[in-house]
Amino acid sequence: QVHVVESGGGLVQPGGSLRLSCVASGFTFSTAIMRWYRQAPGKEREWVAHITSAGATNYVDSVKGRFTISRDNAKNTVYLQMNSLKPEDTAVYYCNKVMYGINYWGKGTLVTVSS
Repeated sequence: QVHVVESGGGLVQPGGSLRLSCVASGFTFSTAIMRWYRQAPGKEREWVAHITSAGATNYVDSVKGRFTISRDNAKNTVYLQMNSLKPEDTAVYYCNKVMYGINYWGKGTLVTVSS
């Protein structure tokens, strides 16, 4: 059974950094595309970034140059390094895996950017 578990969220001041982690199980992690999404209060969930099995990455425009997605296949873990955080980055961040057309989500980790 597919499981993804996010961690690493917290309260950070504007301009600060956080690194989110997502540990996955139940599938062959090294061949999987992994995605991060976020959902801000009162807004729809939006895609943030993805990384392919080959390490190719892509980002939503609002985080380009500030966020970096990476993976460690030996640890079945995908990371989201977030720098230069802004108040508008405040959201619950979710790790995502799609398998056979089914979306698998974790419970998310809350990131709050505030002074």
